[in-house]
This record gives sequence, C-alpha cells and structure tokens, in this order.
Amino acid sequence: MGKTYDHIPDRQQRFITEQKLFFVATATANSKINLSPKGMDSMRIVDNKRVVWLNLTGSGNETAAHLLENNRITVMFCAFEGAPLILRIYGKATIYHPRDTAYQDLIGLFPKIAGARQLIDIEVEMVQTSCGMGVPYYDFKEDRNQLKQWAEDKGPEEIEEYWEARNTKSLDGKPTGI
Repeated sequence: MGKTYDHIPDRQQRFITEQKLFFVATATANSKINLSPKGMDSMRIVDNKRVVWLNLTGSGNETAAHLLENNRITVMFCAFEGAPLILRIYGKATIYHPRDTAYQDLIGLFPKIAGARQLIDIEVEMVQTSCGMGVPYYDFKEDRNQLKQWAEDKGPEEIEEYWEARNTKSLDGKPTGI
C-alpha cells in the first residue's frame, strides 16, 4: 500500500541511493510536459527535506525553462530489482549555474563529469511510495559512456557554444537562463 511523507525517511533514502535510473518531470501552465530519464550518479540527498540533481548537457534544456516559470518538479524512482517500489519526490526547485556561488558550494557532492550544466536543488514537499508491482525486472549492466565522452571531446569552450546554440530556449520558446 502506498504511503505519503513530508520528508524522505531513512529507508527511502537508502532506496534512492541504490538506484541507477530516475525520471524528472516538469511543466509550466502552457508548455509541453517534459519527462526525462536520468542517471550517471547525478542525484544526492542533502538531508531528509532536500535533494540535489546534477543536470548534464543534453539536446534540450526543458527542465530549466519550466522551473524558471513554475518551480514545481517531480522525481520518480522505480525498483527494477529486489522488492517492488515506486517512489516519487514532489518539490520546489531552484536552478544553479556554474556562475552561481551555490553551484560552487554544491558541485563537490558529485564526481567531476564533463558537460555539467546546472544543479537543480529540490526542496522536498512530499514523498509518495506506491507498490511498483507492475514494474518489470531489469539488470543494470553499466552506465553509457557516450554523453561523457562527447562532452570531454568538445571541451568547455565548445560546450558553452553548444549551450548557446541548443540550450537557451525550450521547445515552446521559453528561456532557460543558461
């Protein structure tokens, strides 16, 4: 049976840290809904009311555009091995860029990954668990290396050019703040 919490209980914190994949969802009142899979050791629990996600360079930047207009966010984790479970974090997010002091204060929580674009600092409002009995079993093989290698090959200057060309506006033409 599903439960709701106003924080991330210890047991659910352990579950989150074991996951290799999670999903992030955002939207504005009049935008397309964005739902993206994430991985690559990019989620950290700061405390039971706060998580930080390292957002890497991608083909778009929908999450940032949405959060600038409406800072609500949902993060979902699913158990693909072991006991079934789905866990959702509902919260309010703040975006930090490499130019921000808060980014510099928090980036040390993560391994150095080329193409790090933003930190999304999430204030947890509610945590919901549900059964997850319909989620299939999957075995984790390894993280994909292509994004990391692509960003390393480009280097910091070309990554910033890519951001300017591809990451400054959302699909709906909303600014991303990058």
